[in-house]
Amino acid sequence: MQAISPFGFATAGRIRFGRGVAGETASAARGYGRQALLLRGGSVAWVDELARDLAAAGCEVTQLRGSGEPSVDDVRAAVAAGRGADVVLGVGGGAVIDLAKAAAALIPSECDVMEHLEVVGAGKPLQADPLPMIAIPTTAGTGAEVTKNAVIAVPEAARKVSLRDDRMLPRLALVDPALTDGAPRGVTLGSGLDALVQVIEPYLSSKANPLTDALCRAAIPQGIAALKRLAAGEDQDARDALAYVSLSGGLALANAGLGAVHGMAGVIGGRFGAPHGLICGRLLGPVLAANADVLGVSARFTEVQRWLSDGFGLPEEGTFDALTAMLDGWGLDRLNQWIPEDAELTETAREAAASSSMRANPCMLEAETLEACIRAAM
Repeated sequence: MQAISPFGFATAGRIRFGRGVAGETASAARGYGRQALLLRGGSVAWVDELARDLAAAGCEVTQLRGSGEPSVDDVRAAVAAGRGADVVLGVGGGAVIDLAKAAAALIPSECDVMEHLEVVGAGKPLQADPLPMIAIPTTAGTGAEVTKNAVIAVPEAARKVSLRDDRMLPRLALVDPALTDGAPRGVTLGSGLDALVQVIEPYLSSKANPLTDALCRAAIPQGIAALKRLAAGEDQDARDALAYVSLSGGLALANAGLGAVHGMAGVIGGRFGAPHGLICGRLLGPVLAANADVLGVSARFTEVQRWLSDGFGLPEEGTFDALTAMLDGWGLDRLNQWIPEDAELTETAREAAASSSMRANPCMLEAETLEACIRAAM
């Protein structure tokens, strides 16, 4: 059951954080029954050990590998594979965890995923309670282990949209930073930028509240420091910090929303296939600058500007614009690797302006401004 505070603050049923907590997975899963559907990514060898532990605990395990962000067809395949399951486990990045949340939600249902998807589907509520779902992230990025939606790609509509229900919060989230150790630098920085954006946007959100403020004020400087250290090389303490920032971002966005960065990221990812974390990182500077231009002097934007300037060693004047050059220095691709220079972006910007994430942006940004932000990230 989800926990909700008097402020309306929702979290996963239970959260465990720390090195070694992933070792609790098999015994926790066995507590829900004997039939387990294990959805996994392909990069962490520990999942093989987990499968053996599940079998030793008396579970019959069906495994399915996720590859990239889940599509409608991926969800259908996972639901078919999981018929008869008592519990669903998602071990991987945010995409795998989203696939696991969607499978857990739809296995008890008789309806196709399109009956429940927002925007491009019928948007109907779930017919039945989801299966118990255990989330074990192996990247520090999306915070999907503590959110109530799953982002699904719909290729025929060139969109990424959400399957969403309060009951989709994982029953248990096991956040073990050790599972992120040694992740490739590109994956680390891309997912880490997403984690950073997901504590900055809720802090600047029109829906911010005292609890999300407390999370974000602590996490933003931590995320900046961790990313700087991981850009320079492997660092276990920075891994721990970034895993905590990612978890904080998931809790914050679930309760205060996001903003224009994510409003555009879903549309750009669906249309052009660029990696989500990289889109968010590349859009952060242009969007912060655009918001600041509309809002004028703002205590919160000044605070974020100072954290970015001090933490990354950026100039005090033009900090938001300097983020672009910093990411160039890290060797991260610009979005022109996926978006053609002559691409028509008017409709992309209009779709982004109407996205659900845009509702929490601290000010209204016109479609023309959003298009300028996209081009600045190219």
